[in-house]
Amino acid sequence: MKFTLARFLNDESGATAVEYSLMAALIAVIAISALTKLGSNLSNKFNNIAGNVT
Repeated sequence: MKFTLARFLNDESGATAVEYSLMAALIAVIAISALTKLGSNLSNKFNNIAGNVT
């Protein structure tokens, strides 16, 4: 029992998976916010162009 508990406490594979998950989530949040901002700017640009054409 003691050997199994020590091996469990020293196992870091789960921590690595959690770290990768957190990094992926952070990258996703940054990408979503950047694309949302880009979409708003692009929409405003097309509206200005459409207003100047007519």
